Amino acid sequence: MTGRFLHESVQRDRAHFSPTRTTSRQSAAVAAAVAATLALMLPAVALQRLGPEPATGGRATERLFHLSRVWTIRLNLSPDQWKAMEPASTFGPGGPFGPGGPGRFGPGMFLAPAFLEQGDANHDQRLARHELLALGDRWFVQWDADKSGSLDATEVKTSVNKLMPAPGGPPPMGPGGPPPMAPGGPPPMGSGGPGAAGNAARGASAFGIGPRYPSAHADLGFEGEAFPGISLRYKGNFSYMQSRSSLKRPLKVDLNDGHRGRKLAGVTEFNLHSCVIDPGYMNDALSLRLFRDAGVPAPRATYGRVTLTVEGQYQDQYLGLYELVENIDTNFAEERFGTRKGALFKPSTPMPFEDLGDRWELYERAYAPKTPVTGEESRRVIELAKLVSHADDAQFAAKLPEYVDLDELARFMAVTALLSTMDSILGMGHNYYVYLHPKTRQFLFIPWDLDHSFGQFAMAASQVERETLSIHRPWVGNVKFLERVFRVDAFKRAYLAHLEEFAATLFTPERMHGQVDELASALRPSIRDESQEKLARFDSVVAGEAYAPVAPGPPPGMGGPDRPSESLPLVKPIKGFVTARAESVRRQLKGESGAILDRQRGPGGGPGGGPGGFLGQALMDKVDGDSDGMLTRDELQSAFMRWFQAWDTDRDDVLSDSELRAGLRDTLIPARGTRAPASLPGQQPPGK
Repeated sequence: MTGRFLHESVQRDRAHFSPTRTTSRQSAAVAAAVAATLALMLPAVALQRLGPEPATGGRATERLFHLSRVWTIRLNLSPDQWKAMEPASTFGPGGPFGPGGPGRFGPGMFLAPAFLEQGDANHDQRLARHELLALGDRWFVQWDADKSGSLDATEVKTSVNKLMPAPGGPPPMGPGGPPPMAPGGPPPMGSGGPGAAGNAARGASAFGIGPRYPSAHADLGFEGEAFPGISLRYKGNFSYMQSRSSLKRPLKVDLNDGHRGRKLAGVTEFNLHSCVIDPGYMNDALSLRLFRDAGVPAPRATYGRVTLTVEGQYQDQYLGLYELVENIDTNFAEERFGTRKGALFKPSTPMPFEDLGDRWELYERAYAPKTPVTGEESRRVIELAKLVSHADDAQFAAKLPEYVDLDELARFMAVTALLSTMDSILGMGHNYYVYLHPKTRQFLFIPWDLDHSFGQFAMAASQVERETLSIHRPWVGNVKFLERVFRVDAFKRAYLAHLEEFAATLFTPERMHGQVDELASALRPSIRDESQEKLARFDSVVAGEAYAPVAPGPPPGMGGPDRPSESLPLVKPIKGFVTARAESVRRQLKGESGAILDRQRGPGGGPGGGPGGFLGQALMDKVDGDSDGMLTRDELQSAFMRWFQAWDTDRDDVLSDSELRAGLRDTLIPARGTRAPASLPGQQPPGK
């Protein structure tokens, strides 16, 4: 039944997003015929191997992504390649932020990644003087929302919070010695070089991981088929941070690197998610299934038992059960949209599609293109940003359908709201892709990384707020793009219609509970082989019992192993959440109000929460030259000029990551005699 559903949902994706759509009657006939054929094939699926021949899509890909199948995956690396995979760590022994290093704990740990991410126009991991000044000018324009020409303390605090890697600050840091590292320890600082792949995500880089995850060569065995010389690297953001003290870390596999044209059932790259955040192992897989069944183009998922061999160190070491997730790339685009052309972006900004200026380099880092971008494609992003930022309501409503497939966005937002997934466009401003179709020239939205879905992102709001999240304003704080889109009648009508349909058919407690039980029976043996502790948590989560989320781990050298948090509130898993959420959505569709979330609330619900509550004030105090309680553009530019001179300690006319961190620390830490906050909200102060 699972395989048949999956195949039908893919056919629906193709029919809905192909430039030449079939009629619903034709789609139904095709789906019925294919489903009947697939039903006859399913008993033999387990006996068939997926060979390495260059297949494209079709039944082989469907067999690969049979949701409840658990594949056997073996990884074999040489000791040198195993060591080369380890990303640089500025917190490791000898690193500038390690024990005894000059960086130490401070504001720079949290703000420096934002400075580099948003200001480093030429991607050399340094800030030149003109880049820092341009960043200050751009930030002032963005922060001055009412265009008054000056910023008060609240505006500065609010804006600084948007620069943070997570709501309420980065992961807590506790006592303890350095966690165990991969054999050989981390490579020297600055390693990675030309062979490195993939920028470390914002959360990991905030703790000195990266800036890149280096690739290594490995041999892959997949159900007995050999794929020698694959490219393997770590991946992820906080999922990497939470798992870096163990061998079971998230991975990306590239079959095509050095072996052009090589595929596994039509797939050249795939992702192995370690499921360390989700003790039920199925938040992401079942959420992606829900998106696909709702007609949203979403990646497919299955599972794999992964073992590791490193000569002289590990021999068929069982790493555990991984979720195998389809990569969003040109193969994905060809199957879903009928073309390998078009641009894929992976935005990471709390202010999507807002005007940053006229030059693409000002947008490129925030939108993280995953395919080469033409001049016309980059201009399309900028045009939409200017429409969102400057058009009046009538003009915006009239022009928006030229840029966005409104029905697709309505489906995407309806499922996102049902899931209350706050670690997304609704809260953190990331974990989704945007595809620019080459023919329609419209943007389409694709979900990604949903391990915190089903209302399980505890840092964003209370359990009750996540269950009763407003369907009319489901995002956190002020997100101009969503605010304007939700005021467009054509979108809002489609959104509410889809929400009502999905709540009545796809997101019912009976249906979701059945999916949990069906998948649990397939996954349980592999989780049992990881540990009895994980199995006990898994069984509890499957039964619907609330659980303590795993606390995000500290940087290497500054904390102990990952474990369930004693400070974070208990979280309801899928069964309990769906029951409560479905009832809340039903009531809201009948006119009741839902919970509206304010990005700046503190722990008690008042204003001024988050790191911006004190880092923003410290910034204000240092920049407000005339002490009038208002910050002007000239004051910000003057401060950035002074800071560049002071922070450029080696006088090479650029600021390195370590210089930024040290400079921000020395500038923003309150002077002797003033009272500094003991720690970030929800965080242990260092040394405690």
